Amino acid sequence: MDTIRTTLQPLTHSLPSPLFKLGLSLLGPDCYKSLVLDINLEDATCVKLATSKVLGVGIIAGSSVVKIPQILKLLNSQSAAGVSFLSYFLETAAFVVTLAYSARSGYPFSTYGETALIAAQNIVICLLVLRYKGQTAAAGVFLAGLLGTGWALQDEKVVDMGMLGWAQAGAGVLGVASKVPQIWTIWREGGTGQLSAFAVFNYLTGSLSRIFTTIQEVDDKMILYGFIAGFVLNAVLAAQMIYYWNSPATASHAAEMGKEPEKMAMGSSTGASSGKPKGPTTRRRG
Repeated sequence: MDTIRTTLQPLTHSLPSPLFKLGLSLLGPDCYKSLVLDINLEDATCVKLATSKVLGVGIIAGSSVVKIPQILKLLNSQSAAGVSFLSYFLETAAFVVTLAYSARSGYPFSTYGETALIAAQNIVICLLVLRYKGQTAAAGVFLAGLLGTGWALQDEKVVDMGMLGWAQAGAGVLGVASKVPQIWTIWREGGTGQLSAFAVFNYLTGSLSRIFTTIQEVDDKMILYGFIAGFVLNAVLAAQMIYYWNSPATASHAAEMGKEPEKMAMGSSTGASSGKPKGPTTRRRG
């Protein structure tokens, strides 16, 4: 370790100014000195912080495209089959509240930055779903209401921090509840329709990473419990995606993901151990 430290320190002590400022802003002076200047990888506290920062930046970068496959599937198919507007609407509403709450609470941008990017993509998805369902007027009402709510939540004179705290508590419940209509839609239709497998699995990974970054950087149980509950329901959606992979009511995911479902998870509930194989059905339930 001493040899590595001796070799790298001349480099870490002469980083270009932009990299120096970026590292300092992400890690803070103490951890920057420990990890970058002193190359002390035994500093567990700073290593955890650095890991959290890297994950946070990665989540934000990934969130800029996480819903793009879903948008493309809607545009290419000109259909909103299997995609729940209510699910995306509730999630977007929760994100608008969380974005305002986190920004006004002064939390590091790396702990919530993806919220704004995903919310913007969700808005596009909501508008497309309403369009393909022939509800153009409702799309205008939805957009106007969302913009008005976002403005009000950012204004201290309209919504004070106490009220926003209560709104965030409700947003946590709303964010979790937003998954339920999509889970129900998939179960009812017997397939995932135009739902993007890429978006579902990336969302699952991102929600798990966000639990770690929240534990490390944000001392707010309300936000943490929301992420944990969201991860559980994201896991249910991912399981449905695998189970209904080959259902007739499911648009092909093979080209989208570039692999078969059995390579993504061990096993798939698409057959019985004996007798005539069974698979997901397109029969409507209930």
